Amino acid sequence: MKLNSITKQPLTFLRSYLNLLTITKQQQMYSDTRVVLPKSMYTSASNPPASDNKNKNGGFVGWYMRMLEFRPILTKAVSSSIIYAAADITAQMVTMPASSSIDFMRMTRIASFGFLILGPSQHFWFSFVANLLPKRDVVSTLKKIIMGQIIFGPFINSVFFSFNAGLQGENGHQIIARLKRDLLPTLLNGLIYWPVCDFLTYKIIPVRLMPLINSSFAYFWSIYLTYMAGLEKAD
Repeated sequence: MKLNSITKQPLTFLRSYLNLLTITKQQQMYSDTRVVLPKSMYTSASNPPASDNKNKNGGFVGWYMRMLEFRPILTKAVSSSIIYAAADITAQMVTMPASSSIDFMRMTRIASFGFLILGPSQHFWFSFVANLLPKRDVVSTLKKIIMGQIIFGPFINSVFFSFNAGLQGENGHQIIARLKRDLLPTLLNGLIYWPVCDFLTYKIIPVRLMPLINSSFAYFWSIYLTYMAGLEKAD
């Protein structure tokens, strides 16, 4: 018995060593060829495949975060267009007579502004502000808010009214008259709403999520903004 046990020990060790070499070779093949191996091939000390980690962090939030990482501008543009389209539909439902129907051409104009202009401009603006003022203390946050109200707010609202009016066929004189009539009241009303939203955004939200949160705040603001854009032509 003792002789047999002594003889078996080297054989047992040899089998274990060969199994270890087999698993190591298969793991190397996985890393080289990206072939998914059965979970049983991984011991408790091994890291699971990357696909398993993605599944654990899946769902809409995980997918959206990955899209922000790989296609940030396109993702923010699509997000803004969806939010602006929803805001315009809400504004139309609130203001239109009971016998009327949704103006989908108007909704398309508003959504195209979110996709072509607002989403990309938010991406660059928030990145610029974060690089210029990287701290999140109260003083830096207030500086960001003031910059937004002085620079970004007037710019994006001017472009919004001009873009929407141009798509409606208004000429240069009519666009200027609209800006004179609608821009200043819009900016003054924005001073009531946006500083609080911007404070929360700059103080708490990560930079890559700022356009999404800003557009979410813009949903309620856009109801008012699209109402202003839907007014008759200025004299």
